[in-house]
Amino acid sequence: MSKRVQEKREAARIVREQLAREQRRKRTLWITIGVVAVLVIGGMIGYAIYASQKPTSFNTPAHANAEGTAIVTGSGKVSVDVYQDYLCPYCKQLHDSAGPTLAALAEQNKITLNIHPIAILDQSSTNQYSTRSAAASGCAADGGKFLAFNDALYANQPAEGGAGPTNEELITTGQGVGLTDTSFASCVTGGTYMTWPQHTTDAASENGVSGTPTVFVNGKKVTASLDSITAAITAAGGDASVAPTPSAS
Repeated sequence: MSKRVQEKREAARIVREQLAREQRRKRTLWITIGVVAVLVIGGMIGYAIYASQKPTSFNTPAHANAEGTAIVTGSGKVSVDVYQDYLCPYCKQLHDSAGPTLAALAEQNKITLNIHPIAILDQSSTNQYSTRSAAASGCAADGGKFLAFNDALYANQPAEGGAGPTNEELITTGQGVGLTDTSFASCVTGGTYMTWPQHTTDAASENGVSGTPTVFVNGKKVTASLDSITAAITAAGGDASVAPTPSAS
């Protein structure tokens, strides 16, 4: 076989390999485009299903802010926003360490305390405890006992992964803080605020909240600890000292 024939055959082989590679590249490209298209269409369908099932209306509890996303206590010039889930153990830690001070500052009108009960841990409960407890806190707000009920929920926080307190147990907890009127029980069992936590959760997400607890002081995110919060209150020109309660004579 002449050298020229060998060169022609080698050139032809190289061309065939290049064509084969190009065909494989195009095939891979079209497969990738197809997969992406399927994922996009699937995502659009999934979102459409979610949007169709998402509550379109909600009731707003008493003492809520103008946006209907938080229960407000106090009227101080410095605002403190606390985003919490009643099933979140870290929220309980923050509440136990900072809650009494923040409640006292709010009650003394040194801060405006906005507590946002959101529901991001329903999947960690077998009976939608995050949503139901947040909804029940709205019922407690109607009865003027939000902070007391808030304390009681954390004092009785269930472990993640199981069933949280039933509605009947939530009613008993409310009765323990003075919510003895039948309207509280009717509010809980009737699900008056069951769609409210979806609203507060969506609003929290739009505000950049991706986990709990999350705290903002005058709109600026701060570390969720008592020292950081009180330091931020002071830096914002507020008074973070709790005035002593007058003793009874």
